[in-house]
Amino acid sequence: MSKRLLIIVSIIMISSMVLAACGAKPYECTDKIGCVTVGPTDPVHIAYAMVINGPDATLGIDSRNGAEIAIADKGGKVLDHAIKFDGEDDGCSAEGGQAAGTKLAADPTIVAILGTSCSSALRVAMPLWSTAGFTVISASNTAVDLTEAGNENNYPGYLRTAHNDKVQGAAAAQFAYNFLGFKKAATIHDGSIYADGLQKVFADEFTKLGGTITARESVDPLQVSMSGVLTTIASGTPEIIYHPIFIAAGTQLILQTWKTPGLENTVEMGADGMFSPDVMKGAGDAVEGVYVSSPDFTKFGADYTAKFLPAYQAAYGSVPVSIFHAHAYDAMNMVLACVEKVTVKDSDGTLHIPRQGLRDCMYATKDFKGLTGNLTCTPTGDCADPKIAVFEYHAGEYPPTKVWP
Repeated sequence: MSKRLLIIVSIIMISSMVLAACGAKPYECTDKIGCVTVGPTDPVHIAYAMVINGPDATLGIDSRNGAEIAIADKGGKVLDHAIKFDGEDDGCSAEGGQAAGTKLAADPTIVAILGTSCSSALRVAMPLWSTAGFTVISASNTAVDLTEAGNENNYPGYLRTAHNDKVQGAAAAQFAYNFLGFKKAATIHDGSIYADGLQKVFADEFTKLGGTITARESVDPLQVSMSGVLTTIASGTPEIIYHPIFIAAGTQLILQTWKTPGLENTVEMGADGMFSPDVMKGAGDAVEGVYVSSPDFTKFGADYTAKFLPAYQAAYGSVPVSIFHAHAYDAMNMVLACVEKVTVKDSDGTLHIPRQGLRDCMYATKDFKGLTGNLTCTPTGDCADPKIAVFEYHAGEYPPTKVWP
Protein backbone atom coordinates (compact mmCIF):
# COMPACT_ATOMS: atom_id res chain seq x y z
CA MET A 1 0.00 0.00 0.00
CA SER A 2 1.37 3.39 -0.93
CA LYS A 3 2.10 5.95 1.72
CA ARG A 4 -0.48 8.32 0.27
CA LEU A 5 -3.22 5.67 0.29
CA LEU A 6 -2.32 4.72 3.84
CA ILE A 7 -2.80 8.33 4.96
CA ILE A 8 -6.25 8.51 3.30
CA VAL A 9 -7.39 5.25 4.94
CA SER A 10 -6.17 6.48 8.32
CA ILE A 11 -8.10 9.74 7.96
CA ILE A 12 -11.29 7.84 7.11
CA MET A 13 -10.87 5.52 10.09
CA ILE A 14 -10.18 8.39 12.47
CA SER A 15 -13.20 10.32 11.15
CA SER A 16 -15.45 7.30 11.68
CA MET A 17 -14.18 6.86 15.22
CA VAL A 18 -14.82 10.54 16.00
CA LEU A 19 -18.36 10.37 14.62
CA ALA A 20 -19.08 7.24 16.62
CA ALA A 21 -17.67 8.77 19.77
CA CYS A 22 -19.87 11.83 19.30
CA GLY A 23 -22.97 9.69 18.90
CA ALA A 24 -23.68 11.09 15.44
CA LYS A 25 -26.21 8.55 14.26
CA PRO A 26 -29.68 9.00 12.76
CA TYR A 27 -32.65 9.31 15.13
CA GLU A 28 -34.51 6.02 15.51
CA CYS A 29 -38.23 6.27 16.29
CA THR A 30 -39.29 3.72 18.90
CA ASP A 31 -42.78 5.13 19.49
CA LYS A 32 -45.33 2.34 19.11
CA ILE A 33 -47.53 4.24 16.64
CA GLY A 34 -44.78 6.19 14.90
CA CYS A 35 -43.28 9.65 14.76
CA VAL A 36 -43.77 12.79 12.72
CA THR A 37 -40.49 14.08 11.33
CA VAL A 38 -40.40 17.81 10.65
CA GLY A 39 -37.52 19.02 8.48
CA PRO A 40 -35.22 21.84 9.62
CA THR A 41 -37.18 24.51 7.76
CA ASP A 42 -40.63 22.86 7.68
CA PRO A 43 -43.59 23.98 9.81
CA VAL A 44 -45.26 21.98 12.58
CA HIS A 45 -48.63 21.10 11.08
CA ILE A 46 -51.70 21.33 13.31
CA ALA A 47 -55.04 21.04 11.52
CA TYR A 48 -58.62 21.89 12.38
CA ALA A 49 -61.98 20.38 11.54
CA MET A 50 -64.69 22.89 12.39
CA VAL A 51 -67.94 24.17 10.93
CA ILE A 52 -66.99 27.34 9.05
CA ASN A 53 -69.82 27.63 6.52
CA GLY A 54 -73.60 27.52 6.71
CA PRO A 55 -76.03 28.45 9.50
CA ASP A 56 -73.80 27.13 12.31
CA ALA A 57 -70.58 28.74 11.05
CA THR A 58 -70.16 31.10 14.01
CA LEU A 59 -69.53 28.08 16.25
CA GLY A 60 -66.50 26.92 14.26
CA ILE A 61 -65.20 30.33 13.22
CA ASP A 62 -65.19 31.46 16.85
CA SER A 63 -63.19 28.39 17.92
CA ARG A 64 -60.76 28.80 15.04
CA ASN A 65 -60.27 32.43 16.08
CA GLY A 66 -59.45 31.36 19.63
CA ALA A 67 -56.86 28.86 18.40
CA GLU A 68 -55.28 31.47 16.11
CA ILE A 69 -54.89 33.86 19.04
CA ALA A 70 -53.08 31.12 20.97
CA ILE A 71 -50.68 30.69 18.04
CA ALA A 72 -50.14 34.45 17.85
CA ASP A 73 -49.37 34.55 21.57
CA LYS A 74 -46.60 32.00 20.90
CA GLY A 75 -45.14 34.24 18.20
CA GLY A 76 -46.41 31.86 15.55
CA LYS A 77 -43.75 29.28 16.39
CA VAL A 78 -43.05 26.17 18.44
CA LEU A 79 -39.50 24.86 18.94
CA ASP A 80 -38.30 27.54 16.48
CA HIS A 81 -40.55 26.16 13.72
CA ALA A 82 -43.47 28.03 12.20
CA ILE A 83 -46.90 26.63 13.04
CA LYS A 84 -49.06 25.68 10.06
CA PHE A 85 -52.74 25.83 10.99
CA ASP A 86 -55.24 24.92 8.30
CA GLY A 87 -58.16 22.56 8.00
CA GLU A 88 -61.53 21.41 6.77
CA ASP A 89 -65.18 22.28 7.28
CA ASP A 90 -66.85 19.57 9.38
CA GLY A 91 -70.32 20.82 8.42
CA CYS A 92 -71.55 20.17 11.96
CA SER A 93 -72.84 16.87 10.57
CA ALA A 94 -71.96 13.22 10.12
CA GLU A 95 -71.55 13.77 6.38
CA GLY A 96 -69.22 16.70 6.93
CA GLY A 97 -67.28 14.74 9.52
CA GLN A 98 -66.81 11.86 7.09
CA ALA A 99 -65.47 14.17 4.37
CA ALA A 100 -63.18 16.14 6.68
CA GLY A 101 -62.08 12.98 8.46
CA THR A 102 -61.12 11.21 5.24
CA LYS A 103 -59.17 14.14 3.83
CA LEU A 104 -57.20 14.93 6.98
CA ALA A 105 -56.46 11.27 7.76
CA ALA A 106 -54.58 11.04 4.46
CA ASP A 107 -52.08 13.74 5.48
CA PRO A 108 -49.16 12.21 7.45
CA THR A 109 -47.65 15.64 8.20
CA ILE A 110 -50.46 16.42 10.65
CA VAL A 111 -49.35 16.27 14.28
CA ALA A 112 -52.69 17.06 15.94
CA ILE A 113 -56.22 18.17 15.09
CA LEU A 114 -58.41 20.72 16.85
CA GLY A 115 -62.00 19.64 16.32
CA THR A 116 -64.55 18.78 15.52
CA SER A 117 -67.05 21.54 16.25
CA CYS A 118 -69.94 19.11 16.61
CA SER A 119 -70.16 15.70 18.22
CA SER A 120 -71.98 14.16 15.25
CA ALA A 121 -69.02 14.98 13.01
CA LEU A 122 -66.49 13.62 15.49
CA ARG A 123 -68.27 10.31 15.80
CA VAL A 124 -67.50 9.39 12.17
CA ALA A 125 -64.17 11.21 11.80
CA MET A 126 -62.45 9.94 14.94
CA PRO A 127 -62.11 6.29 13.87
CA LEU A 128 -60.05 7.49 10.89
CA TRP A 129 -57.94 9.91 12.90
CA SER A 130 -57.32 7.46 15.73
CA THR A 131 -56.05 4.87 13.27
CA ALA A 132 -53.82 7.52 11.65
CA GLY A 133 -52.21 8.16 15.04
CA PHE A 134 -53.38 11.74 15.42
CA THR A 135 -53.98 13.48 18.72
CA VAL A 136 -57.40 15.15 18.54
CA ILE A 137 -58.75 17.72 20.97
CA SER A 138 -62.10 19.47 20.66
CA ALA A 139 -63.13 22.80 22.08
CA SER A 140 -66.87 22.20 21.65
CA ASN A 141 -67.77 18.48 21.51
CA THR A 142 -69.94 17.85 24.56
CA ALA A 143 -71.73 14.54 23.89
CA VAL A 144 -71.55 12.15 26.82
CA ASP A 145 -70.54 9.03 24.86
CA LEU A 146 -67.34 10.49 23.38
CA THR A 147 -65.46 10.24 26.68
CA GLU A 148 -67.42 7.43 28.31
CA ALA A 149 -65.16 4.55 29.33
CA GLY A 150 -65.95 1.41 27.33
CA ASN A 151 -68.21 3.22 24.88
CA GLU A 152 -67.66 2.33 21.23
CA ASN A 153 -67.37 6.05 20.42
CA ASN A 154 -64.49 6.70 22.83
CA TYR A 155 -61.34 6.35 20.70
CA PRO A 156 -57.64 6.48 21.59
CA GLY A 157 -56.19 9.92 20.97
CA TYR A 158 -59.36 11.90 21.69
CA LEU A 159 -59.66 14.66 24.29
CA ARG A 160 -61.74 17.80 24.81
CA THR A 161 -61.57 21.07 26.70
CA ALA A 162 -65.37 21.46 26.42
CA HIS A 163 -67.59 20.33 29.26
CA ASN A 164 -69.39 17.00 29.34
CA ASP A 165 -73.13 17.30 28.76
CA LYS A 166 -73.72 15.32 31.92
CA VAL A 167 -72.93 18.65 33.58
CA GLN A 168 -74.81 20.98 31.23
CA GLY A 169 -78.02 18.97 30.95
CA ALA A 170 -78.30 18.57 34.71
CA ALA A 171 -77.64 22.30 35.26
CA ALA A 172 -80.40 23.22 32.79
CA ALA A 173 -82.89 20.98 34.60
CA GLN A 174 -81.95 22.43 37.97
CA PHE A 175 -82.46 25.94 36.61
CA ALA A 176 -85.88 25.09 35.19
CA TYR A 177 -87.12 23.24 38.28
CA ASN A 178 -85.45 25.04 41.18
CA PHE A 179 -84.97 28.59 39.87
CA LEU A 180 -87.98 29.03 37.59
CA GLY A 181 -90.17 26.72 39.67
CA PHE A 182 -91.52 24.78 36.70
CA LYS A 183 -92.96 21.29 37.11
CA LYS A 184 -93.82 20.42 33.48
CA ALA A 185 -91.33 20.41 30.59
CA ALA A 186 -91.12 19.17 27.02
CA THR A 187 -87.95 18.53 25.03
CA ILE A 188 -87.00 18.73 21.34
CA HIS A 189 -83.83 17.38 19.73
CA ASP A 190 -82.59 17.37 16.13
CA GLY A 191 -81.28 13.81 15.92
CA SER A 192 -77.68 14.81 16.63
CA ILE A 193 -75.70 13.06 19.35
CA TYR A 194 -75.30 16.42 21.05
CA ALA A 195 -78.96 17.40 21.19
CA ASP A 196 -80.37 13.96 21.91
CA GLY A 197 -77.86 13.37 24.68
CA LEU A 198 -78.53 16.74 26.27
CA GLN A 199 -82.30 16.33 26.30
CA LYS A 200 -81.94 12.88 27.86
CA VAL A 201 -79.78 14.24 30.68
CA PHE A 202 -82.18 17.16 31.16
CA ALA A 203 -85.22 14.88 31.22
CA ASP A 204 -83.64 12.44 33.67
CA GLU A 205 -82.58 15.21 36.06
CA PHE A 206 -85.89 17.10 35.76
CA THR A 207 -87.82 13.92 36.56
CA LYS A 208 -85.51 13.09 39.45
CA LEU A 209 -86.17 16.54 40.92
CA GLY A 210 -89.93 15.86 40.82
CA GLY A 211 -90.93 17.30 37.44
CA THR A 212 -92.87 15.74 34.57
CA ILE A 213 -91.75 15.48 30.95
CA THR A 214 -94.88 16.00 28.88
CA ALA A 215 -93.36 15.28 25.43
CA ARG A 216 -90.06 14.36 23.79
CA GLU A 217 -90.09 15.35 20.11
CA SER A 218 -87.57 15.72 17.30
CA VAL A 219 -87.07 17.99 14.29
CA ASP A 220 -84.72 18.05 11.33
CA PRO A 221 -81.73 20.45 11.68
CA LEU A 222 -82.87 22.40 8.58
CA GLN A 223 -86.61 22.10 9.17
CA VAL A 224 -88.56 25.31 8.61
CA SER A 225 -92.16 24.52 9.58
CA MET A 226 -92.45 23.52 13.24
CA SER A 227 -96.25 23.58 13.48
CA GLY A 228 -96.76 19.80 13.72
CA VAL A 229 -94.23 19.31 16.51
CA LEU A 230 -95.37 22.40 18.42
CA THR A 231 -99.06 21.47 18.19
CA THR A 232 -98.28 18.04 19.60
CA ILE A 233 -96.28 19.58 22.44
CA ALA A 234 -99.02 22.12 23.20
CA SER A 235 -101.45 19.33 24.10
CA GLY A 236 -99.35 18.56 27.18
CA THR A 237 -99.29 22.22 28.34
CA PRO A 238 -95.60 22.35 29.36
CA GLU A 239 -94.30 25.40 31.19
CA ILE A 240 -90.93 25.19 29.41
CA ILE A 241 -89.62 23.66 26.18
CA TYR A 242 -85.97 22.62 26.28
CA HIS A 243 -84.54 22.45 22.76
CA PRO A 244 -80.72 22.14 22.90
CA ILE A 245 -80.30 22.25 19.11
CA PHE A 246 -78.41 24.45 16.65
CA ILE A 247 -78.98 27.88 15.14
CA ALA A 248 -81.20 27.25 12.10
CA ALA A 249 -83.87 25.03 13.66
CA GLY A 250 -83.56 26.76 17.03
CA THR A 251 -84.33 30.13 15.48
CA GLN A 252 -87.41 28.72 13.74
CA LEU A 253 -88.70 27.32 17.02
CA ILE A 254 -88.27 30.69 18.70
CA LEU A 255 -90.19 32.39 15.88
CA GLN A 256 -93.04 29.89 15.84
CA THR A 257 -93.58 28.72 19.44
CA TRP A 258 -95.37 31.81 20.73
CA LYS A 259 -97.68 31.74 17.68
CA THR A 260 -98.86 28.21 18.52
CA PRO A 261 -102.19 28.03 20.42
CA GLY A 262 -101.51 26.87 23.95
CA LEU A 263 -97.82 27.88 23.90
CA GLU A 264 -98.19 31.68 23.92
CA ASN A 265 -96.66 31.92 27.41
CA THR A 266 -94.44 28.85 27.35
CA VAL A 267 -90.77 29.55 28.13
CA GLU A 268 -88.07 28.33 25.73
CA MET A 269 -84.57 27.23 26.56
CA GLY A 270 -81.68 26.18 24.35
CA ALA A 271 -78.06 25.32 25.03
CA ASP A 272 -74.61 26.44 23.89
CA GLY A 273 -75.34 25.51 20.26
CA MET A 274 -77.72 28.48 20.21
CA PHE A 275 -75.33 30.97 21.85
CA SER A 276 -74.76 33.17 18.80
CA PRO A 277 -75.56 36.65 17.46
CA ASP A 278 -77.21 34.83 14.55
CA VAL A 279 -79.95 33.63 16.91
CA MET A 280 -80.51 37.15 18.22
CA LYS A 281 -80.65 38.59 14.69
CA GLY A 282 -82.71 35.79 13.16
CA ALA A 283 -85.35 35.64 15.87
CA GLY A 284 -85.82 39.40 16.20
CA ASP A 285 -88.22 40.48 18.93
CA ALA A 286 -89.28 36.87 19.52
CA VAL A 287 -85.91 36.15 21.16
CA GLU A 288 -86.89 38.21 24.21
CA GLY A 289 -86.85 35.99 27.30
CA VAL A 290 -85.37 32.90 25.64
CA TYR A 291 -82.80 31.15 27.85
CA VAL A 292 -79.61 29.31 26.86
CA SER A 293 -77.28 27.24 29.01
CA SER A 294 -73.61 27.72 28.25
CA PRO A 295 -70.10 27.78 29.68
CA ASP A 296 -69.92 30.64 32.13
CA PHE A 297 -67.40 33.02 30.58
CA THR A 298 -67.86 35.39 33.54
CA LYS A 299 -65.93 32.83 35.61
CA PHE A 300 -62.95 32.60 33.25
CA GLY A 301 -59.54 33.80 34.45
CA ALA A 302 -58.40 37.41 34.66
CA ASP A 303 -56.37 37.02 31.46
CA TYR A 304 -59.59 36.36 29.55
CA THR A 305 -60.90 39.85 30.19
CA ALA A 306 -57.61 41.73 30.33
CA LYS A 307 -55.76 40.13 27.42
CA PHE A 308 -57.77 37.67 25.35
CA LEU A 309 -60.89 39.75 24.65
CA PRO A 310 -58.89 42.83 23.53
CA ALA A 311 -56.78 40.58 21.29
CA TYR A 312 -59.92 39.05 19.78
CA GLN A 313 -61.43 42.47 19.12
CA ALA A 314 -58.21 43.71 17.53
CA ALA A 315 -57.80 40.65 15.31
CA TYR A 316 -61.40 40.13 14.18
CA GLY A 317 -63.15 43.45 14.74
CA SER A 318 -65.88 42.14 17.03
CA VAL A 319 -66.63 40.51 20.34
CA PRO A 320 -66.54 36.68 20.24
CA VAL A 321 -69.30 35.34 18.00
CA SER A 322 -69.94 32.12 19.91
CA ILE A 323 -68.96 30.54 23.22
CA PHE A 324 -66.03 28.12 22.77
CA HIS A 325 -63.23 30.48 21.73
CA ALA A 326 -61.47 30.27 25.11
CA HIS A 327 -61.75 26.47 25.09
CA ALA A 328 -60.03 26.45 21.69
CA TYR A 329 -57.32 28.77 22.99
CA ASP A 330 -56.66 26.34 25.84
CA ALA A 331 -56.75 23.33 23.51
CA MET A 332 -54.11 24.79 21.21
CA ASN A 333 -51.87 25.71 24.13
CA MET A 334 -52.16 22.20 25.58
CA VAL A 335 -51.07 20.70 22.25
CA LEU A 336 -48.14 23.09 21.89
CA ALA A 337 -47.01 22.49 25.47
CA CYS A 338 -46.91 18.73 24.89
CA VAL A 339 -45.17 19.10 21.52
CA GLU A 340 -42.44 21.05 23.32
CA LYS A 341 -42.23 18.41 26.03
CA VAL A 342 -42.01 15.20 23.98
CA THR A 343 -40.20 16.27 20.81
CA VAL A 344 -36.61 15.25 20.05
CA LYS A 345 -34.74 17.99 18.21
CA ASP A 346 -31.65 17.29 16.11
CA SER A 347 -28.72 19.67 15.92
CA ASP A 348 -29.82 20.81 12.46
CA GLY A 349 -33.29 21.69 13.73
CA THR A 350 -35.10 18.56 12.56
CA LEU A 351 -37.96 17.60 14.91
CA HIS A 352 -39.11 14.09 15.76
CA ILE A 353 -42.55 14.09 17.41
CA PRO A 354 -43.65 10.71 18.83
CA ARG A 355 -47.36 10.17 18.22
CA GLN A 356 -48.13 7.98 21.23
CA GLY A 357 -45.80 10.09 23.32
CA LEU A 358 -47.85 13.16 22.42
CA ARG A 359 -51.09 11.40 23.33
CA ASP A 360 -49.67 10.21 26.64
CA CYS A 361 -48.54 13.73 27.47
CA MET A 362 -51.99 15.13 26.72
CA TYR A 363 -53.79 12.54 28.85
CA ALA A 364 -51.34 13.24 31.68
CA THR A 365 -52.23 16.95 31.71
CA LYS A 366 -52.84 18.10 35.27
CA ASP A 367 -53.70 21.56 36.62
CA PHE A 368 -52.97 23.22 33.28
CA LYS A 369 -53.54 26.95 33.77
CA GLY A 370 -55.95 27.90 31.01
CA LEU A 371 -58.36 30.72 30.31
CA THR A 372 -61.26 28.42 31.21
CA GLY A 373 -59.74 27.24 34.50
CA ASN A 374 -57.34 24.58 35.72
CA LEU A 375 -57.54 21.71 33.28
CA THR A 376 -56.86 18.10 34.28
CA CYS A 377 -57.50 15.26 31.82
CA THR A 378 -59.09 11.92 32.58
CA PRO A 379 -57.88 8.70 30.90
CA THR A 380 -60.78 8.96 28.43
CA GLY A 381 -60.20 12.59 27.48
CA ASP A 382 -62.37 14.87 29.62
CA CYS A 383 -60.12 17.83 30.42
CA ALA A 384 -62.55 20.66 31.21
CA ASP A 385 -62.91 22.67 34.36
CA PRO A 386 -66.68 23.03 33.77
CA LYS A 387 -68.60 26.12 34.79
CA ILE A 388 -72.17 26.22 33.45
CA ALA A 389 -74.50 29.21 33.62
CA VAL A 390 -77.84 30.21 32.11
CA PHE A 391 -78.18 33.36 30.03
CA GLU A 392 -81.29 35.25 28.90
CA TYR A 393 -81.67 36.81 25.45
CA HIS A 394 -83.02 40.30 25.01
CA ALA A 395 -84.13 41.65 21.65
CA GLY A 396 -81.35 43.44 19.80
CA GLU A 397 -78.69 42.68 22.42
CA TYR A 398 -75.69 40.36 22.31
CA PRO A 399 -74.34 38.58 24.26
CA PRO A 400 -77.33 37.46 26.35
CA THR A 401 -77.39 38.35 30.04
CA LYS A 402 -76.31 35.91 32.73
CA VAL A 403 -79.21 35.13 35.10
CA TRP A 404 -78.14 31.96 36.94
CA PRO A 405 -76.42 31.04 39.16
